[in-house]
Amino acid sequence: MVEKITYDENILAIIIRAEHKSEGIEFFTPNEFSQQLAYMSHPAGHTIEPHIHNKISRKVNYTQEVLFIKSGKIKVNFYNNEQKYLESRVLLKGDIILLATGGHGFEIIDDAEFIEVKQGPYAGDIDKTRFKSG
Repeated sequence: MVEKITYDENILAIIIRAEHKSEGIEFFTPNEFSQQLAYMSHPAGHTIEPHIHNKISRKVNYTQEVLFIKSGKIKVNFYNNEQKYLESRVLLKGDIILLATGGHGFEIIDDAEFIEVKQGPYAGDIDKTRFKSG
């Protein structure tokens, strides 16, 4: 239920399918990723102590984004840094994907809604390089 898409020993993406279940806390990302992704499952009555996140300066070199698929069907095409097509996966309602490295493009197969979370602030046109597929 968890799949890592890799190329040249680099993680391009991590897909967590809607059916995935485990107990406790399960992190999917290496500690050095600028975007951390975890699954948490706790029984009723469990508490998480109140906390504040401390101000810490971090250096982010590449934008990593997480998509939460609310509805529909989306095909994700993966590319290496040289813009060469590698492979594809289809995402469905409830699936989550972290896009970590390399390139990616999307084809909406069925009407879709999804939520994107990524680091900010957004840098405008200098934040990404667009290219033609194929």
